[in-house]
Amino acid sequence: MLVALATASKTAAQEVEADPAPPASPLPAASAPIHVHGVVRNAVTGEPLARALVRIEGDASTGALTENDGRFEIPDLPAGPQIFEVVKPGYLDRPNSGGRMVMDDSASSAHNVIVEAGMAELDFSLTPTNAIRGQVGLSTGDPAEGIEVQLLRRTVQDGRGVWQAISATKTWSDGSYRFAGLPNGEYAVYTNPALDSEEASNVVAAGRVGNVLREGYASQFFPDARDLAGAAKIHLSNGDEAQANINLTLEPFHAVTAIATFPDDRADTASADRAGMNFTATVMDGQGHQLPYSAQYDPATHTIQALLPDGAYSLQLSATASFQLMLLPGGTMRAVSSNRWPYVGSVEFSVAGHAISNLRVPLSMPRPSSVRLTVLHSASGSPQPGQNGRPEVVVMASEAGGWMSDGSTSNFAQGAEGTLEVEYTAPGSYWMHTRLMQSGLCEVSFTAGGANLAREPLVVGLSGATAPLELTARDDCAKLTLTLPAALAGLNVGEEPFYTVYVVPDLGSTADVEPVTLRPTSGGSMTLEGLTPGSYHVYTFQSPVELEYRDRDVLGNLPEAGQQINLSAGQTSSLVLEAPEH
Repeated sequence: MLVALATASKTAAQEVEADPAPPASPLPAASAPIHVHGVVRNAVTGEPLARALVRIEGDASTGALTENDGRFEIPDLPAGPQIFEVVKPGYLDRPNSGGRMVMDDSASSAHNVIVEAGMAELDFSLTPTNAIRGQVGLSTGDPAEGIEVQLLRRTVQDGRGVWQAISATKTWSDGSYRFAGLPNGEYAVYTNPALDSEEASNVVAAGRVGNVLREGYASQFFPDARDLAGAAKIHLSNGDEAQANINLTLEPFHAVTAIATFPDDRADTASADRAGMNFTATVMDGQGHQLPYSAQYDPATHTIQALLPDGAYSLQLSATASFQLMLLPGGTMRAVSSNRWPYVGSVEFSVAGHAISNLRVPLSMPRPSSVRLTVLHSASGSPQPGQNGRPEVVVMASEAGGWMSDGSTSNFAQGAEGTLEVEYTAPGSYWMHTRLMQSGLCEVSFTAGGANLAREPLVVGLSGATAPLELTARDDCAKLTLTLPAALAGLNVGEEPFYTVYVVPDLGSTADVEPVTLRPTSGGSMTLEGLTPGSYHVYTFQSPVELEYRDRDVLGNLPEAGQQINLSAGQTSSLVLEAPEH
């Protein structure tokens, strides 16, 4: 949301010496209310849009609908900055080019407008939203009613492109479905598995295992792929409506049962019947990607069960101790666990025309990763102390397996200079995100066994991270003052332009880059602190952008190459931004 800055006012501490001689002069007359005129257009065709709502933010009574020629008038506005919103169902106002999610048929953005008498007509543009419709067909010829359809969109998170689930719907009685109100972007569609016209969940009744056989429909990506890699990618822009039909084939689903074995189990008495243990199972494909099939623990048989169509799978299992009540001083009860790290294990298997029974999943306790924070102290450095008087850091991990769960973030480690306290992280591939919690510190490097974690993901196996992690920071960070050029920094009447700026380190960093917004009303300038000394490229855009700044190919294909600047330790550098041409 764009924010109009209030105009400066005189301080109450200013005093004027009274002069009784001359008579008091009358107060200046208030400026006359201003009538604002404008037009709203279709950003694709340039045609005027009727019945678009133009309103002042925070004032429900001040607004107007456009006429058939797209024109509007809002009377009696005071002079000065105002925030305008433009809304019309089926359109987006300045959609974020990186892909902010908007899942209904209307959306609004905001426009800073400097209102003054005699101002020119305002000219707003709305972009039509997109839609995906489709038909789900069943090989039996029956209506495909109630089949759950999932929508994925490629978006940008922390500078990387990821696929994320953004919406779900169920087919209507005729097997059709529709997703509407979609911004421009790239999409994929898939169906969740269904058993005999039911969702594939709670698949086996308690105590019933063995030769359980049901028929159903496997999860399928449009048009006929079992995984995201083989799915068709649907590109939508400027009011497109794509058709994505999916045909499902009825096939057998076979019972799969597995038994968890613990390190101290004897080979002839392996059992998952452990008092106070909670079991969680995930069905994965052969590449370690999570699949939308359910697996559940059956306390009657002490087994993990699933119903699966033919294919190659792995079953990932974790067992966590239940919480117990502990009496604390003062009589307070608190739920605690005997061990906050679960037992974990995995087994690979294939389903080929028959049930699978007595799979054994050997469980073990993963080793905690070793993360050490080293701070390089300089004579000129002066970081603010953390809560315990020492530099503090938080490390987050986001999934990086090339699948729809990418971007899911969890705590990895935190603490002060020295050895960090590490949280449990499930097996998988992760990008690291470092957050230094006090000013005056910046990242030098973050490595795992010599591998640069700014360029390579950390792989966590069943036994935990295999290599010690080394995080190095320094306290003589650089500063950078960004300034709009004089041609862009002037405060003009009418809609105020604004610019999105990314300051991207050339050597990479596990610290995330936060975009900066510059506008004339904020002075057209901003100083960034806590930057690691070294080479940077600065990218300026004249619209909201979610930039894949961690992808060198994306940066290399931008219309402007960016401004290069070298920052020195402990120094403040200045850069006048170049006006973007696109």
